[in-house]
Amino acid sequence: MTTNAGQFRVCPRSGLQFHKTAESLIKLNAVAAVVALLVGGVLALLITLTRWQAVHLVGAETFYMILTAHGLDMLVIWIIFFEIAVLYFCSSTLLRCRLAAPNWAWLGFALMVIGTVTFNVAIFTGNASVMMTSYVPMPANPAFYLGLILFAVGALIGCFVFLGTLVLAKAEKTYQGSIPLVTFGALTACIIAIFTIASGAIILIPTFLWSLGYIKSIDPLMYRTIWWAFGHSSQQINVSAHVAVWYAIAAIVFGAKPMSERVSRGAFLLYIFFLQLASAHHLLSDPGLSVEWKVFNTSYAMYLAVLASMIHGLTVPGAIEIAQREKGYTKGLFEWIRKAPWGNPVFSGMFMSLIGFGFLGGISGVMMGTEQLNMVIHNTLYVPGHFHATVVIGTTLAFMALTYFLLPTLFNREVIMPGLAKWQPYLFGLGMGVFCLAMMGAGTLGVPRRHWDITFAGAALPYEFPGSAWLMIAIFAIGGILAVVGGAAYILITVGTLLWGRKLDAGVYGNTGTVLKMPALVGHGGHGGGFAAPGTFVFALVFLTAFVLYYFVNWKYLSTVWGLS
Repeated sequence: MTTNAGQFRVCPRSGLQFHKTAESLIKLNAVAAVVALLVGGVLALLITLTRWQAVHLVGAETFYMILTAHGLDMLVIWIIFFEIAVLYFCSSTLLRCRLAAPNWAWLGFALMVIGTVTFNVAIFTGNASVMMTSYVPMPANPAFYLGLILFAVGALIGCFVFLGTLVLAKAEKTYQGSIPLVTFGALTACIIAIFTIASGAIILIPTFLWSLGYIKSIDPLMYRTIWWAFGHSSQQINVSAHVAVWYAIAAIVFGAKPMSERVSRGAFLLYIFFLQLASAHHLLSDPGLSVEWKVFNTSYAMYLAVLASMIHGLTVPGAIEIAQREKGYTKGLFEWIRKAPWGNPVFSGMFMSLIGFGFLGGISGVMMGTEQLNMVIHNTLYVPGHFHATVVIGTTLAFMALTYFLLPTLFNREVIMPGLAKWQPYLFGLGMGVFCLAMMGAGTLGVPRRHWDITFAGAALPYEFPGSAWLMIAIFAIGGILAVVGGAAYILITVGTLLWGRKLDAGVYGNTGTVLKMPALVGHGGHGGGFAAPGTFVFALVFLTAFVLYYFVNWKYLSTVWGLS
């Protein structure tokens, strides 16, 4: 064991070892993420009360301004700040290693903060209401593009610091065997992030120069094609990251081991090879891309990414079921889940993230990724309904759940308002579930996703939606308000804990790290000669049934428009 330069603290409650510099950076990235979530959450409430036609709160110009800021502050800023914190945690902390290139890590954090402030100022001064997609030829203030570029460079630095820390841990032999599965999942997220950020730089840098007048024009089709390699793939970073969080929480709460590490690692590899191809579903109506390209990306290749998510959806609850059964919860198919700690927000938030991501985000995503079906709902409210199910229920709820573990271990504070903390994941998760379902319902009825006023007041060719569409809009607004309340509760608990939570014993700092001894990389088998997790297998069959039924119901919807040809 090599003596590491720097200082380490061992948490008395979890046994986790924090390198002092890494600890500071994890804290700051997490705090910056929560600030972005606060801003984005306020904007979400304004958007919801505007899309709710009975309230219709703000005017068109303000609506598109706040929608632009909401999309970027939530999907990019909140998520990636938290993911950088997760990367540092999964490398330095889990591998008990000092952080590589700490000065570069500080520079990356500074660039991310400066970039965030820069593009938000551009948006709120009224010069960049171009939506998150910022499609050309609609121009934004150059500061808008510059801020995004600075943030992307800072995030890219964070990714390379993570990779450097893995190399350093290997060189200094701070762990034995392969890297932990959770760290492997973070590595998957990092690799996808590098591809994603590079794609953003490839198109945003020339667009920035175009906004300054140095480039005459940007081809819109080229912009869309390259931008979506950034815009959609940023969600794929989230998928890898929150799946890694699922595995971590299963281990933290239950001491669960993966059913098969090899299978789980293989599923993460499928993400690297195929997940970002889902970007194609944003381009299926574009005339410049070949039919062969569209069919390949939205069928054969995409199915392998879907297979990866289905593997994780089986192995994570399966590992929990095996751990619970080994503790004696063996009555029937479902005692293991009935006896789970549903009052613990670390578990409840994670499990609702898993169910919501699979049933709402996963099934709707496969449907949207089918070329023919995509045409029915592409520019409707169905699309934000889908990605709120993946990014909000899936990623955000998983990150919220992890926060409840980090507050006492990383920040050394006792969580305040434990009663509210117990119910917060339910408020947020169930509210967002209603929000997403109603949004997708409105989209199925044709309600557009980018129009400020669905009554089309004053339009030369007005259109009347069926009454059920108005009902869906009202339901999604109520669900959205409930989710905002749940999000506000999370921020109140998190910020309040940092400010007023009782200080816990932090442990002492020392100059020497310790070696992380990895558990045996074996799966579970031989449990009574049958399937080791029968309850999980039943859940998988329920999911498959829901998937098949919903998929073919949408083909029935598609058949109703064939007469138009």
